[in-house]
Amino acid sequence: MQYFQAVQKGKQRASKSQMKMFDVAGFSMLTLTTKKIDGKFFPVGEEEFTAVIESEDGHVAVIVDNDGFTKAQSKAVEKEEAISIFKKLLDSGIPEYSEKEIQIWSQTRPTIQNQV
Repeated sequence: MQYFQAVQKGKQRASKSQMKMFDVAGFSMLTLTTKKIDGKFFPVGEEEFTAVIESEDGHVAVIVDNDGFTKAQSKAVEKEEAISIFKKLLDSGIPEYSEKEIQIWSQTRPTIQNQV
C-alpha cells in the first residue's frame, strides 16, 4: 500500500475512534493515522481498545488499534479523570488494551490504568 493510501484509510479509521472519544470525554484529538512496520506504512487498524497513559502534561485516555498504535486521545487531565474516561469507554463496549505499552506519536509509553 502506498503511503498516501495508508494515510487516507487510517484517517477514516482514526476519525471514527476520535468521535467515540469525543462522545465520552467531550474532547478528542486525532493522533496517528499510519503505522510503520518493517519499513512499510500501513493504516492504523480498525480494532479499538482503550488504555490510560501518562504524558508530559498529565494523564490521557487513549483508543488504540490491535498493535497499540494510538488513534485518538483525550486531553491531558488528572489521573482520576483519565481513569473515569477509560471506564466510560469500557462501558461503551471498547475493551481494555491488555499489553503494557502503546505507541503515541514517535514514543512508546507504558499503560497505567491498572496501577494502584
